[in-house]
Amino acid sequence: MGKYGMEYPEVETPDPATDPTPVEPSAPDAPVGFWGAEGTGAQTGAAVLDEVRAWLARFVSTMRDTDLDLLVLWAAHTHLVKETYTTPRLVIDSPVHGSGKTTVLEHLERLCIAPVQMAALSSPALLARMLDAGLRTILIDEADRSLDPKKEGIAELLAILNSGYKRGGTRPVLTPSKGGEWTVKEMPTFSPVAMAGNNPQLPEDTKSRCIRVLLLPDLTGTVEESDWELIDDDARNIGYRLATWAEHVRDEVRLKRPPLPDGVTGRNRERYSPLKRVAAAAGGRWPAVVDELALHDLEQQQLDREDGMIRTRPAVALLNHLHDLWPQGENFVPTAELVTQLILEHPDEWGDGSPFGRALTAQRFGRMLATSYGINSTRLERTGPRGYTRASLETTWKRMGIGGAPVIPDPQKETGASGASGETGALDVAQSSDDDSLPRPASGARRPLPTDETGRPMPCPDCGRKPQHTVTCTWGLA
Repeated sequence: MGKYGMEYPEVETPDPATDPTPVEPSAPDAPVGFWGAEGTGAQTGAAVLDEVRAWLARFVSTMRDTDLDLLVLWAAHTHLVKETYTTPRLVIDSPVHGSGKTTVLEHLERLCIAPVQMAALSSPALLARMLDAGLRTILIDEADRSLDPKKEGIAELLAILNSGYKRGGTRPVLTPSKGGEWTVKEMPTFSPVAMAGNNPQLPEDTKSRCIRVLLLPDLTGTVEESDWELIDDDARNIGYRLATWAEHVRDEVRLKRPPLPDGVTGRNRERYSPLKRVAAAAGGRWPAVVDELALHDLEQQQLDREDGMIRTRPAVALLNHLHDLWPQGENFVPTAELVTQLILEHPDEWGDGSPFGRALTAQRFGRMLATSYGINSTRLERTGPRGYTRASLETTWKRMGIGGAPVIPDPQKETGASGASGETGALDVAQSSDDDSLPRPASGARRPLPTDETGRPMPCPDCGRKPQHTVTCTWGLA
């Protein structure tokens, strides 16, 4: 019995009495080899992964050839999952029935560590109890129906699947104790999970933990039928060889952290790092394969955003839109003007037709900035309108990767000898007395800017700004 409840085959090594050929020690960075099944000789990890890929290619038709590589690496990582710390959820997707999703799960059942079909689990509590007894690979078929968030109890199951993405995830479970009492025990949820379905509608937090393989029907008959009565033993032998190799490289996978391409960070790094560690232990072409998979995933995410398939969270969209519409060179904009401009520029997001059901208000606008980013409104003058300074937003813009404009100092108020601001006090820093040659605008109400045919304000005829004028602009003043 091997580690984590997996039964591994005995590793056969040559007998020195019958094979006197001296064996030189491997170089420190050479691929780890092991003695495979009888008659196969010494094998490297790359050779084992290549064998698994060739096997899957006989029976599985993927949209992209690299999806076969992804299936191989994911199956291999299940045997080393406690060494990789995180385990990406595998989604086997297809737009139509008859594309081979169940077939892929059947092959994974023979390649992965301690597999269990989700149909055998009657409740989330049973799943946690089963994982408490030992690591398992969870295989879920018909995920478009069995993981429908609208069904009763599925939210709790999805919470377990999400928490089990990283080592250390647990779920409290009531267990019987002496005297008929019940005690709470934290049971593990960490486990590899593969889900197959026709475009399963998973929650965003679950999707962010997934890697996707797309299948299409094999209309040309290029792949073979998976007749398990004939191929079951062969498939399980390949799985045993994969498990045996994994046992030999366990320490290497645990200790080494091979780099990923630039830009593969955060959740993307957590998804692809386990595969890269397995690939690095295998050697050959496999490390480059993971880099290609990760970069293609980043590109696909960007295309999905551009096509509107990934919906930006409202607080993040608000921050982006504020950056886009902020008047150039202005340090302060009243809240009312920002809200009006957001509704005009992005009516689908902030107008009456928004997902929220009604137009953005100043109160909701302020609440979103305060609760999400700790940014609060302010007044530049005691009786002036409340609004926001560019400096209060600039740091958050930079931390969120929005724009790249230099930080503009926050306008401050200085007081004169009387302690009050205004004509008898000091000027705003933005209109400081350092340049007394600047004309000051006349006081009074300003006419609204002219609008275009869509009702959106046009730039000021004098200063060219919208919705805020420059401090010297006199257009529209009484």
